[in-house]
Amino acid sequence: MQQVQLNKKKIINDPVFGFINLQSDIIFDLLEHPIFQRLRYIKQLGLSYLVFPGANHTRFEHAIGTVHLMRQAITVLKIKGHEITDEEAEAVSIAILLHDIGHAPFSHVLENTLVNISHEEISLMLMQELNQQFNGKLDLAIKVFTNKYRKQFLHQLVASQLDMDRLDYLSRDSFFTGVVEGTIGIDRIIKMLNVHNDQLVVDVKGIYSIEKFLISRRLMYWQVYLHKTVVAAEFLLINVLKRAREIITNGGELFVTPTLKVFLTNNFTPEDFRSNIKIQERNVLQWYTLLDDNDILISIKEWQNHPDPVLSEMAKSITNRKLPRTKFSDKPISTAKEQKYLKQIEKQLVPDPDLAKYFLMTGVITNNAYNKHYENISVLYKDGTVKEINDASDINLSALGKTVKKYFVCYPKELDIY
Repeated sequence: MQQVQLNKKKIINDPVFGFINLQSDIIFDLLEHPIFQRLRYIKQLGLSYLVFPGANHTRFEHAIGTVHLMRQAITVLKIKGHEITDEEAEAVSIAILLHDIGHAPFSHVLENTLVNISHEEISLMLMQELNQQFNGKLDLAIKVFTNKYRKQFLHQLVASQLDMDRLDYLSRDSFFTGVVEGTIGIDRIIKMLNVHNDQLVVDVKGIYSIEKFLISRRLMYWQVYLHKTVVAAEFLLINVLKRAREIITNGGELFVTPTLKVFLTNNFTPEDFRSNIKIQERNVLQWYTLLDDNDILISIKEWQNHPDPVLSEMAKSITNRKLPRTKFSDKPISTAKEQKYLKQIEKQLVPDPDLAKYFLMTGVITNNAYNKHYENISVLYKDGTVKEINDASDINLSALGKTVKKYFVCYPKELDIY
């Protein structure tokens, strides 16, 4: 049979950045791969659509956006005289394209619920798997992704305080949620990027755009990523899956998709992923590549009618958006207050003290827009000197580097506790 030659120079119409050109055959082939296509079915902002109705964008389009921005950044750095070969440009584009390929459904929420391994580790494993399938064509991309390549600034374009990932998700999340405070001057920031002593820096003319970027990031965390109702929905989802796992582990009947069942009936460790142990006909990593938001949502929809009152009630809460009330505080909830909530839950919802705990969620959230101890954002002056952004800025940015903690309690709205 004659092999059909595909046109791989595609154009994608992106709602945030407009027309995006796919100028690389391997980028096209990676986009077409089932492991990458899975990202179409993983929402970028998890359950945030319960608060922001437009937040239905996926990690698929986010990844494409990061490649678009990466190519712009490479062009800028080349114009400024920094040597980036075509091979390096392709490698760093592949690295940013695949940076989120290991994300679990509903993002970070389920990393310690369904699997006990970070998405970064899984992303690397999947990149290595793809590298085998592509006969070593991802070797350099993996070196850049793991920061083992001699040009460190290329890794910083993929993962740093000013990487293409952050530039895309802030703009994209702001666009789809309608939260205008997250709008940043991407074009200006990218045009101000530079390299000094193999470190990614920003030309001094771009300092105000960086200030705006840091402030926007802080506001997006409080208004979107850590919105109190989003927090309530995410912790409710965690409890739903914990209860489902408890029922299925104890031999109870439970509708569940085959893929989700694998993860509810096993408590996989990072070593399980690395050692390629097989469950039925697939290894753990292969099962993981089949897991997406649909497995969770379809199962939860069915659990509304489950005879277990805890599971069914929590499933209805998510499906019908009857979410818990959430209150933030500067101090952890006291044991006495927690007991008061539990007694009310036992009285009004479920008499069993052990089951009542599912309806009360407490914890802490943190927000840190800029951590200079992790990796600086450096400003390059015309005389060649470099200053950290806090020292270069004429406004006080130190508050953005302070980790702000907020303690929360989530409880059913039926309780008359205020």
